Amino acid sequence: MSDNTKLPTAAIGDYEMVLPFQAVGIKPFIMPVQEYEAFPSLIDRLAIENYAVVFVQEELFIAYKQKIEEINDNWSVSVIPIPGIRGSKGAGLAAIRSSVEKAVGMDILAVK
Repeated sequence: MSDNTKLPTAAIGDYEMVLPFQAVGIKPFIMPVQEYEAFPSLIDRLAIENYAVVFVQEELFIAYKQKIEEINDNWSVSVIPIPGIRGSKGAGLAAIRSSVEKAVGMDILAVK
Protein backbone atom coordinates (compact mmCIF):
# COMPACT_ATOMS: atom_id res chain seq x y z
CA MET A 1 0.00 0.00 0.00
CA SER A 2 1.10 3.52 -0.71
CA ASP A 3 1.36 6.06 2.07
CA ASN A 4 0.64 8.81 -0.47
CA THR A 5 3.97 10.47 0.23
CA LYS A 6 5.09 12.47 -2.75
CA LEU A 7 8.85 12.67 -2.99
CA PRO A 8 10.38 15.54 -4.98
CA THR A 9 11.92 15.21 -8.43
CA ALA A 10 14.64 17.45 -9.91
CA ALA A 11 16.36 18.16 -13.21
CA ILE A 12 19.92 19.50 -13.41
CA GLY A 13 21.51 21.04 -16.50
CA ASP A 14 21.51 23.95 -18.92
CA TYR A 15 18.67 26.45 -18.87
CA GLU A 16 17.18 25.22 -22.14
CA MET A 17 17.27 21.59 -21.00
CA VAL A 18 15.80 21.76 -17.51
CA LEU A 19 13.40 24.71 -17.48
CA PRO A 20 10.66 22.81 -19.39
CA PHE A 21 10.65 20.19 -16.60
CA GLN A 22 9.15 22.85 -14.32
CA ALA A 23 5.91 22.70 -16.34
CA VAL A 24 5.29 19.16 -15.07
CA GLY A 25 6.21 19.84 -11.44
CA ILE A 26 9.90 18.91 -11.56
CA LYS A 27 12.22 21.34 -9.78
CA PRO A 28 14.83 22.71 -12.21
CA PHE A 29 18.40 23.38 -11.11
CA ILE A 30 20.08 25.43 -13.81
CA MET A 31 23.79 24.69 -14.08
CA PRO A 32 25.75 26.31 -16.92
CA VAL A 33 29.02 24.71 -18.02
CA GLN A 34 31.10 27.22 -16.06
CA GLU A 35 29.40 26.07 -12.84
CA TYR A 36 29.79 22.29 -13.31
CA GLU A 37 32.20 22.10 -10.36
CA ALA A 38 29.22 22.75 -8.05
CA PHE A 39 27.49 19.53 -9.23
CA PRO A 40 28.89 17.14 -6.55
CA SER A 41 27.64 19.28 -3.67
CA LEU A 42 24.23 19.78 -5.36
CA ILE A 43 23.68 16.06 -6.01
CA ASP A 44 24.70 15.30 -2.40
CA ARG A 45 22.18 17.85 -1.15
CA LEU A 46 19.38 16.41 -3.29
CA ALA A 47 20.14 12.90 -2.02
CA ILE A 48 20.11 14.09 1.59
CA GLU A 49 16.84 15.95 0.96
CA ASN A 50 15.32 12.62 -0.18
CA TYR A 51 14.65 13.41 -3.83
CA ALA A 52 13.22 10.36 -5.57
CA VAL A 53 14.49 11.03 -9.09
CA VAL A 54 17.09 13.45 -10.42
CA PHE A 55 17.35 13.92 -14.18
CA VAL A 56 20.87 15.02 -15.12
CA GLN A 57 21.99 16.48 -18.42
CA GLU A 58 24.15 13.90 -20.16
CA GLU A 59 27.32 16.03 -20.19
CA LEU A 60 27.15 16.31 -16.39
CA PHE A 61 26.31 12.63 -16.07
CA ILE A 62 29.44 11.71 -18.05
CA ALA A 63 31.70 14.23 -16.29
CA TYR A 64 30.62 13.05 -12.82
CA LYS A 65 29.96 9.36 -13.50
CA GLN A 66 31.90 8.20 -10.42
CA LYS A 67 30.02 10.61 -8.12
CA ILE A 68 26.68 9.48 -9.58
CA GLU A 69 27.59 5.81 -9.03
CA GLU A 70 28.43 6.68 -5.40
CA ILE A 71 25.03 8.39 -4.98
CA ASN A 72 23.17 5.46 -6.60
CA ASP A 73 24.98 2.97 -4.35
CA ASN A 74 24.44 4.86 -1.08
CA TRP A 75 21.11 6.66 -1.45
CA SER A 76 17.62 5.80 -2.64
CA VAL A 77 17.62 8.53 -5.31
CA SER A 78 17.59 7.46 -8.97
CA VAL A 79 19.89 9.57 -11.14
CA ILE A 80 18.87 9.40 -14.79
CA PRO A 81 20.74 10.98 -17.73
CA ILE A 82 18.86 13.08 -20.27
CA PRO A 83 20.35 13.89 -23.69
CA GLY A 84 21.52 17.41 -24.38
CA ILE A 85 20.27 19.68 -27.13
CA ARG A 86 22.94 18.31 -29.48
CA GLY A 87 21.65 14.75 -29.09
CA SER A 88 22.52 11.66 -27.10
CA LYS A 89 26.05 10.52 -26.35
CA GLY A 90 24.87 7.05 -25.27
CA ALA A 91 25.28 7.53 -21.52
CA GLY A 92 21.71 6.45 -20.75
CA LEU A 93 21.99 3.12 -22.56
CA ALA A 94 25.44 2.54 -21.04
CA ALA A 95 24.04 3.16 -17.54
CA ILE A 96 21.16 0.74 -18.12
CA ARG A 97 23.50 -1.87 -19.56
CA SER A 98 25.82 -1.54 -16.55
CA SER A 99 22.93 -1.86 -14.07
CA VAL A 100 21.56 -4.95 -15.81
CA GLU A 101 25.01 -6.51 -15.94
CA LYS A 102 25.47 -5.95 -12.19
CA ALA A 103 22.06 -7.44 -11.44
CA VAL A 104 22.21 -10.43 -13.80
CA GLY A 105 25.95 -11.07 -13.90
CA MET A 106 26.30 -10.67 -17.66
CA ASP A 107 25.42 -8.28 -20.47
CA ILE A 108 22.09 -9.62 -21.72
CA LEU A 109 21.51 -6.47 -23.79
CA ALA A 110 24.50 -7.07 -26.07
CA VAL A 111 23.78 -7.12 -29.78
CA LYS A 112 24.65 -10.50 -31.28
